[in-house]
Amino acid sequence: MAARPNILVILTDQQRYDSISALGNSIIRTPHYDRVVREGTTFTEAYTPSPECVPARCSFTMGQYPARTGCYANGYDWPFEQKETLMAALARTGYYTHGVGKMHFEPAATAHELHGFHARERQEEIVKRPEHDDYLQYLWAHGYTHITDPHGVRGEMYYIPQPAQMPAALHPTQWVGDRAEAFLRARKRGDGPWFLFVSFVHPHPPFCPPAPWHKLYRDLDVPLPFIPPDAQRLWLFVNHAQNRTKRRDRGMDLNLLRVQRAYYYACVSFIDYQIGRMLAALEETGALDDTMIVCTTDHGELLGDYGCYGKRSYHDPVTRIPLVIRYPRLFEPGARCRTPASLLDVTATILELAGASFATHSCDGVSLCALAGGAYADRTVFAQLNQAGDGIYMAVNREWKYVYSAPDQRELLFDRVRDPYDTIDCAGQWQRSLPWKKAQEELRASLLAFLREAGETDALDGDHWRVYPKKTMPDNPDAGLLYQDHPWAEQFIPGYSRHERPFAS
Repeated sequence: MAARPNILVILTDQQRYDSISALGNSIIRTPHYDRVVREGTTFTEAYTPSPECVPARCSFTMGQYPARTGCYANGYDWPFEQKETLMAALARTGYYTHGVGKMHFEPAATAHELHGFHARERQEEIVKRPEHDDYLQYLWAHGYTHITDPHGVRGEMYYIPQPAQMPAALHPTQWVGDRAEAFLRARKRGDGPWFLFVSFVHPHPPFCPPAPWHKLYRDLDVPLPFIPPDAQRLWLFVNHAQNRTKRRDRGMDLNLLRVQRAYYYACVSFIDYQIGRMLAALEETGALDDTMIVCTTDHGELLGDYGCYGKRSYHDPVTRIPLVIRYPRLFEPGARCRTPASLLDVTATILELAGASFATHSCDGVSLCALAGGAYADRTVFAQLNQAGDGIYMAVNREWKYVYSAPDQRELLFDRVRDPYDTIDCAGQWQRSLPWKKAQEELRASLLAFLREAGETDALDGDHWRVYPKKTMPDNPDAGLLYQDHPWAEQFIPGYSRHERPFAS
């Protein structure tokens, strides 16, 4: 049996599939991502199992779709008591498992625990208890005790691009790079195989690169968003809700949006710089070709495309993800695989190459080695957000994308070959000379069958979708705004607090 590889997973948060120079973005500068693309295999049609952080990460860690994990959206608990994690499965078979950065474990009471890692260095997007966050303690130890929003000011500023409040050397992205590089340089040959999970909070909003990286792209450097004519006919309830919660539903400011996109690009380039440091550490310690490197994300970001913001969408800028693997022993350098892939396939591939398996359950993914080798002419992958009356469900194959939104009581169908940007909804178009009706019926049946087999019965009514009440946003434009702050960070300035009488004697 061949030696088992070291495994380095580099996971970003909210990174679009089209944010890597070597994969067709002529504006962004990502020399180290580009190197991994040149020296690895890219899965160009990879999709997330859920377009939201917690369920996507839970699915990756447990190797199953949300219909099986029961983690459907942010705020749902991970099934730690019922299902073994990827890290625990690897540790059980002799891997040393180490985590750096954001994990987004739920419930909050156990979010700081190891959950299969031998060791963790913690940096979370929302810090429930400061003593549990290693990065925040590091930042405060360097004198930055005034910072209450280490990843950018949220709340009213959530979608306002902003330079970081700390220098680049203390930025959260740099800290993750520092800790990852230190781990890689400390490992010695003969120590046994290791699994390093490096998880960046960025480029998740607020778009908050450090100086001078915030000047890397200017507003006129980046393209305007893709907004097809009559784009609102493609919106679902979730799009209206996100635009409201993010304070982006009172008109589109294209100048502001250009800065958003420029700062987003800068966040990706700063992550790319950290990837370069990891590659250098592997090369200088002689471990590069003994290590399978995976570069991917949990889901993407709309950045104004279709007139919308955020995640939680069926459109490719959110559901389609970058996925590149460098391991020359099994993955052909410079190759592109266009068969649909899932983030769950990364889990299955790691288990396969490690000679491991889950002790409690099976994995929904397939081997990316087999996928890249042509084992599948086509396949259907799924995605889901929420459940029952809030559920949005998606099935994608090489030619078609099918979506059902329970809050809208609506099916959508897109021809991925002739309409790669999802501009023409073909659902309900029954012309006999075109394949739309057959594609809609087949993908609906495939998705319903999968949900039924997985036990997701709340979505189903026999062989049809269960009908739930339609949902709409309140007419009041101030209803539903999002305030998302660290619970310990609300500051009261004596004499000026909202909660006290000003200048009371």
